[in-house]
Parts: sequence; structure tokens; C-alpha cells
Amino acid sequence: MSEKNRDRRTVARHGQLRSPGAFGQLMRIVGIALAVVLVSGVSVAAAVLYDMTSDYTASSVELEGQRDIPPDIAAFEGGFNLLLVGVDTCEEEYAHLFGKRCEGRLNDSTLNDVNILVHVSDEPRKVTAISFPRDLMVPIPSCTDEDGRTYSAMSSQPLNVAWGYGGLNCVAQTIGQLSGQSVDFAAAVTFGGVIEITDAIGGVEVCVENRLRDSHTGLNMEAGTHTVSGKQALQFLRTRYGVGDGSDLGRIGNQQQYMSSLVRKLVSEDVLTDPPTLFNLARTGLNNVTASSSLTNPILVGQIALVMKDVPFEDIVFVQYPNGSSRAQPGKVVPNYEAADALWAALAENKSIAITHQPTGNDGVVLKDDESSEAGGEEKEPDAVDAENPEESDVVALPETIRGNSVAQKTCSNGSARG
Repeated sequence: MSEKNRDRRTVARHGQLRSPGAFGQLMRIVGIALAVVLVSGVSVAAAVLYDMTSDYTASSVELEGQRDIPPDIAAFEGGFNLLLVGVDTCEEEYAHLFGKRCEGRLNDSTLNDVNILVHVSDEPRKVTAISFPRDLMVPIPSCTDEDGRTYSAMSSQPLNVAWGYGGLNCVAQTIGQLSGQSVDFAAAVTFGGVIEITDAIGGVEVCVENRLRDSHTGLNMEAGTHTVSGKQALQFLRTRYGVGDGSDLGRIGNQQQYMSSLVRKLVSEDVLTDPPTLFNLARTGLNNVTASSSLTNPILVGQIALVMKDVPFEDIVFVQYPNGSSRAQPGKVVPNYEAADALWAALAENKSIAITHQPTGNDGVVLKDDESSEAGGEEKEPDAVDAENPEESDVVALPETIRGNSVAQKTCSNGSARG
């Protein structure tokens, strides 16, 4: 072994899964949109359901301060960003699934509990989905709600209250200010929409490493592989006390397992070769998504799908925005700006991202090393980071404080029976 090779640090990929074929790659953008924030159908709908988009367009939201959207998505300099938001609202049709939490709270106190910024790089295309914890204490800029009420800027509030000050636009402004990234497109879905979208594709397969029990959501799952849909899918996505250390950070890891599995499901033959399923998925997505006006042009959405068609699974990476415990407010977290700067710098370099964080018992998921043969995947050489000359490497290793995994990796819920 050469001296240089001895200085290279390998970042394990764990159980890697084979990327899909050409058509599957073309459709992957649909999977990403669905997977990241549990919304989608937009890309498929652009091609199949053009005449069903009138209501979808009419309810769209203008994003303040948005940069000009070019007619060709490839003209974006530095790539583009799509914000995906999951809102926690007690819809009348589904309130009974939430138990006491929704009593007396119908259609009130909407919270943006899932906040994910999806960065799509320049060529060669890579996709990085950054999950921002709901309990992250951040500045919220001045926002105006749908009734015309304007709220003053605030220096420190939990991220998940931003929706209440101005809906999707206020969430976009908050994430844009915190990240320094331009939010070009945005979409939101309710938890009721999550149920309908999951059911539209016949459920999503998830893995549980050890028994997962959460009395707060009513979830009780034995170790093994399960296909979740309907109420159980909602319970799985909402569980907090049933995984890891019972924190929201553990829940994010668990949700990312679902998202990765959902991407793989959406590019499988079960979905791609079944026109009725695709049609139902598109219709369901349109009925459940609130989008920014920039995301209502079917041609532009189709372009977004096309530019992502060659992105391999290992370059679709889910990460958690880096954070640390808040001393002033127990139970909340604060931004780790130093680690975040390293993340934004890595995205700007447009190199493959390597996760160096090794999950512990506090994390929501565990990584599986032995899944590739069972999943029909193939082993690949692990990415290597040149420690001596990192600028010459085609891989950027993120700080150990940043949790995450790629779609190529197999993860399982780190279940806890104490919830």
C-alpha cells in the first residue's frame, strides 16, 4: 500500500442498494419529493394530469424575495433548492387518529413539524435533503399571515411556530435566512395527506431493529420488516418516544428511514409499471399539496424531473441540520453554525458527501451492513476521503456532528419499548 493510500480515510457505505434503471432514474424526483417531506405526485401530475391542476394552482403561495426563476431549470447557477414542509394540523377527517392531542384543536394551531430543504446541485447532479429539527431555536423574520396581519421579527423562536406567523411563505423566509440558501420552490402537506399518499402506493416497507412501542402514538411493532400504511404509517412517522433517546432528533432519523424506503418503492416496478397506481398517486398528490407559485408550471416541474434522472442512490443524501442542546431552554436545540458552514461549503463544492457520524443508542436508526444481498443490491467500493489532500478528493466528509444517511444505505428503526 502506498503512503498516500495509508492516509486515506474510508467512509463506510454499509448495506448499499442498486440504483434503478433509466426510467426509474427519470421518476426518482417524484420519489424524492414524496420521501423528503412525505409529499409528491407533482412530477407525475405534470405529465398525466395537466387539466386537474387548476385548484392546485389557485391555492399556490407567493414566496417573498424569491430570485428570478429561469425558463430552463438548467440555467440556475449553483443548483436550486426545494423546501418541503409537513404541517401538523388537526383535520376533522383524521383528528380521531391523534387522540387527546386534537381535542378542541380542529383546524387551529397549525405547526410546521417537518422542514426539509432539498438542494439539487449543478452538474454532475447530486441531491442533499437537510432536515431542520422542529425544536430548533431560530430567528423568525417579519411575516404577514393570510388575514393580512403582520408580525414583527423575533430573535429566537422554535422553528415549528413559523407557519402560524405566515404559512408556507414564512417558513421559507425563516429557513432561507437561517441557511443563507435561496428557497426557489416550496410545497407543504398535512399529516392527513401523508396517509392518503402512502396508501396510494400500497404502503411503505420499514425495518425495525428491536421492538418499538410508543403509547403516545399507539404504535407497537415487533422487530422485523413491516409494510406500513394508513394509521400505522402516521404513527410510525410521528413516533418520538418509541425510537432512540425519545427526542425529536431520533424521530428525524426514523422519518429518514421511511423516506429512503419510499424512494426505493416509488422507483420499483410495483409503481412504475402500474399506470393506475401512477395516476392515483398523481391525483392524490395534487389534492394534498400546497405549493409555491414557482412550482405550479408543469413544464418546469418536468424539467426538475429530467435534470435529476442520472443521480445515483449514493448521491441522494439525507442529513440533519447540525445542532446542540439549548442551555437556556431545556428540550430545545440551537444551531451549530460551525458545522452548518461546513455543510453549506460541501454543497457549494458539488462533491459527493460522506457521512462520518456513527449512530449510537441515542439515534433513531441503526445502519445495517448485511442488507445488500437480501435487497438484490450490489456491493460497491466505499468512498474514500484523502486526508492529506482533501481538495483533490471527489468526496467531502461532513463533520461527525451531522447525522444522516444516503438512499443507498439500509437503516432500521432503533426501537425502544419504553415509550
